[in-house]
Amino acid sequence: MRNPLKHLKSLREFVAELAAVGELQRVDREVDWNLEIGAIIRRSYDLRAPAPLFETVTGYRDSGFRVLGAPGGLSAAHHPLARIALALGLSHDATGRDIMAAIVAARDRAGIPPRVVDASSAPCKQHIHRGDDVDLFAFPTPLIHGNDGGRYIQTFGMNIARTPDGSWTNWSINRMMIAGRDTLACLIPGPQHLGIIRDMWTRRGEPMPIALALGVEPGLPYAGAMPLPEGVDESHFLGALFGEGIEVVPAETVDLLVPATAEIVIEGHIAVDETVPEGPMNEYPGYNALERSPKPVFHVSAITHRDNAILPVVAAGPPVEEDHTGTGTMHAAELLYQLRKAGLPIAATWFSYESALHWLLVAARSDWHETLPISSAELAKRVGEVVFSGKAGFGVPKVLLVEDDIDLTDVNEVVWAFATRAHPEHGEVHFAAEPTAALSVYLSEAEQHSYRAGKVIYNCLLADLFEASRRPVKGNFDSGWPPEIRDRVLGNWHAYGYR
Repeated sequence: MRNPLKHLKSLREFVAELAAVGELQRVDREVDWNLEIGAIIRRSYDLRAPAPLFETVTGYRDSGFRVLGAPGGLSAAHHPLARIALALGLSHDATGRDIMAAIVAARDRAGIPPRVVDASSAPCKQHIHRGDDVDLFAFPTPLIHGNDGGRYIQTFGMNIARTPDGSWTNWSINRMMIAGRDTLACLIPGPQHLGIIRDMWTRRGEPMPIALALGVEPGLPYAGAMPLPEGVDESHFLGALFGEGIEVVPAETVDLLVPATAEIVIEGHIAVDETVPEGPMNEYPGYNALERSPKPVFHVSAITHRDNAILPVVAAGPPVEEDHTGTGTMHAAELLYQLRKAGLPIAATWFSYESALHWLLVAARSDWHETLPISSAELAKRVGEVVFSGKAGFGVPKVLLVEDDIDLTDVNEVVWAFATRAHPEHGEVHFAAEPTAALSVYLSEAEQHSYRAGKVIYNCLLADLFEASRRPVKGNFDSGWPPEIRDRVLGNWHAYGYR
């Protein structure tokens, strides 16, 4: 059976698709890499404006290099998830449920490994720089936020690393700051897969080979954000999603395969014990960062890039930006997969992007109480045991559990359901000292360093509180008026004077 998804194989194909649906804003006016680009990207998030493509950057006018901002931001109201949907091969007007369905379906298919193609014709090899020719400052990397500690070239690219025995290649996104012409300062948290692989190399006393691919095909950052089990290659999952392997070529100076259509590839090694100051840099909880601390050094041995390379940039901060859309989408899909595998009657999951990924939304099927005759508190407990037990729920502090009459992608419906259905006294199920991400501002210093803190399920279920015939029904337009009245109102809407 033919895979119905459209596989965009380069960032440039993605840019063309964005332009075709009105989701690209070409900025021909010269803009400054020093804060101006970052401020424009942030403003575009706030307005849900099209993704800005900066054609002319101060100091780089003759380089041909460009910057693409907000590659995974939300879009206008009539197709809010367009950039996410297009990246994952769906129509620009796909719904959240459409996106979840496509990802979860691929999760059950066998992975398809990348396909090695001819490097001599690969776009990423159009320019090759080694040794003294390596210069990270050659690219128009912006100073994004006013309080950032440096210029972050890696905000939406792929870190590619492999275990020393060659059995597992990991593709992930972790921020990297330019520290010098040929060095990067890297955030590599120990509990994450990149940190686990780096630890394997460190125990051998060897620097870790790594490739950083920037401006990759649009599905790869989402695959990199997918919380797959340890040992599973994210590129294989993307192959399963599209029904074909991604195209790769050998790197120049490290034994790794890199995306053939990448705009920029930076190769080298992470030092065993050498550090350099890194940060501060604003992150997904949405607050100005203050911390600057020693981080591992990435020594660059080669850079390759396309003609007129495009650098994708994320201006992390308050919702909604790519930390929320990328991580939230893929983690929600993986958790939906796991909840269903556990035999629970779950219809949908979604992260509230607006909560900065602090609310995971879970919708039980409306017949959950008939299917699984237990109390809502017991169902909430079972949901928490699945969500909080592994990598996919590592960063989830709070879960809102509702019935399937709520559109999880509509923040107004979610707030209404939470406010009106969760009992203020016994509507919570608590979990103590669960593994957690360390960036939430409410965490104590001890919790941040131990990566453990309490978590909670907010029980907004109603089915076990009422007989089926007396369960509360939303009094909205669709369910509060007879069909003939709704049809009359819709048919006369413009006649009433509305535009």
